[in-house]
Amino acid sequence: MVDRKTIVGGVDDNTTSAPVQANQVKIKERIAYAMSDFGCNTIFQIVGTYFLVFCTDTLGVAAAAVTGLFALSAIIDSVDGLVWGQFIDRTRTKWGKSRPYWLWFSIPFAIFCVMCFTAIPGLGQTGKIIWIYIAYIGSKILYSGINIPVTSILPSLTSNPKERITLSTIRQFLGNFGGAIFLPLTLPAVAFFGGIFGDRGTKGDATTSPIGWFIWAVILAIITAACLLTAFAGTKERVVTRDSKRSIPMRESVKALKGNYPWAIIIFINFIYWGGFAVRSSSLPYYFKYVLHNEALGSLTLAATFITLFSTALVPFVAARIGKRNTMLVGMVGTALSQLILFVADKMNGNIAVILIGIVVYYISYGLTGALIAVMLSDAVDFGEWKNNVRAEGFVTSFSSFSAKLGMGIGGMILAAILAAGQYTSGAAASQPTSALHAISLGFIWIPFIGYALSAIALLFNNIDKVEPKMVAELSVKHARELAEFGE
Repeated sequence: MVDRKTIVGGVDDNTTSAPVQANQVKIKERIAYAMSDFGCNTIFQIVGTYFLVFCTDTLGVAAAAVTGLFALSAIIDSVDGLVWGQFIDRTRTKWGKSRPYWLWFSIPFAIFCVMCFTAIPGLGQTGKIIWIYIAYIGSKILYSGINIPVTSILPSLTSNPKERITLSTIRQFLGNFGGAIFLPLTLPAVAFFGGIFGDRGTKGDATTSPIGWFIWAVILAIITAACLLTAFAGTKERVVTRDSKRSIPMRESVKALKGNYPWAIIIFINFIYWGGFAVRSSSLPYYFKYVLHNEALGSLTLAATFITLFSTALVPFVAARIGKRNTMLVGMVGTALSQLILFVADKMNGNIAVILIGIVVYYISYGLTGALIAVMLSDAVDFGEWKNNVRAEGFVTSFSSFSAKLGMGIGGMILAAILAAGQYTSGAAASQPTSALHAISLGFIWIPFIGYALSAIALLFNNIDKVEPKMVAELSVKHARELAEFGE
C-alpha cells in the first residue's frame, strides 16, 4: 500500500485541517514536467508567430486564402480539444491517464509542424493551399493531443496548492525560455541556412528562403520530440482517487462543470487573452518590417522574451503574498498597459525608446500571467470534484485547449481578414499601401489590448483563493479514504 500521507496531502482520515508540505515533487521531476512546455514552445511558438508570414511572403499565398484556413481551424478546434479530453478520462495504462500522450504523439506532432514550413516544388496555388491546410490543421490537432495532458496531469502530480504553483512556474519558465531562445533566432537562422544552400528567397530576401525555413523547422522538431519524450519518462501521476482508477463516461464528466464558476471564468479568459496574444504575435513580423522598416528591432523584441523569465520566476513569491488571482490580475493589467505604450510610440513615429519600454512592460506582465493559468485550471478540477463529486481532469482541462485554440484561430482569422481588407500585398519587398499599414497596426496594438483588458475584468469575479483552504482540506480527507480503497 502506498503511504497515504505522501499521496493526498499529509492529513489523516479524520482530520479536516489544511494539508502541510506534502506531495513535494523532486527537482528532477519538476524539470521533466517543464520540458513538456519547453518542447511545445520550441516549435509551436514559431508556427504561431511565423506561419502566416511564411504563407504570404515565402509561398506567395494571398492573405485572403489563409483566412479560410484559420476559420476552418477554429471550427475544428471547437471539438478536437473536447475529444482529447474524453480520451484522457477514458485512458487506463500503467503510465496513467495523461503521460502516455507525450509518448504516442510527440513525433507525429513534430512532423506536422515541419510540414507547416515546407514548400513543395511545383505546386500551384491550389496545391499550396491544400498543403498548408493539411499541415496547419494536423499540427493543431496533434498540439491538443500533447498539450492538454500538460495541463491535465498537473492535479495528478500533486494535490499541494503551493507545489502546483511551483511546478507550473518552472514549466512556464522553461516554456518561455524556449520561446526566448528560438523566436529571435528564427529569421537569422532561416537566412543563414538559405545562404548556405544559395537560396535567397523571394525577391532576394533571405528570410523568405524555402530551404532555410525547412531546415530550421527540422532542427526545432527534433528538439521538440526529445523534450516531450523526456517529460514522459521523468514524471509520475501520483494522486490516487476513485476517478483516476476508472474510465469516466461523458455524461458523468459533464457533472464536474455544474456551478463551476472558476472554470467558466478561466475558460473565457483563455479564449479572449490568447486570441489577443495570437493576433499580436502574428502581426509582429509585419509591424516591424512594414510599419517601422526595422526588422532588426523586431528580432530584438522577440529576444526580450528573456525578460519574461525574470517575472515568471517571481510568481511563487508574489502569489504567496497577494494570492494567485491578484498576481494574475497584475499581469493582465500590465499587458493591456503595454499596448497603450506601444500606441504612444506609434503616434511618435515609432519612437524606439518608447517601443522598448512597452515591450519590457509587456514581457514582465506576461510572465506573471502565463504560469498561473494552468494552476487555475487545476483549481477548477478540484472545485468540480468538491462541489459535484466528479474528478474529470481530462474533460475539465480540455476546455482550456479548446478555448485557447479557438481564440487563437479566430484571432488569426481576424488578422488575415484585416490584412486582406487593408489590401496587403503578399511578398512585397519593402512597402505596403497605407491601408495595409493601418491594418497591421490595428492587429499589433488594438486587438490585443481589447483581449487583455477584457481578461482582467473577467478575472475580478474569480475568488478561488478565498475558498481554497476549505476545499483542499475536505478533498484531502476524501482522497485519503479513496486511496485506502482504490490505491495500489
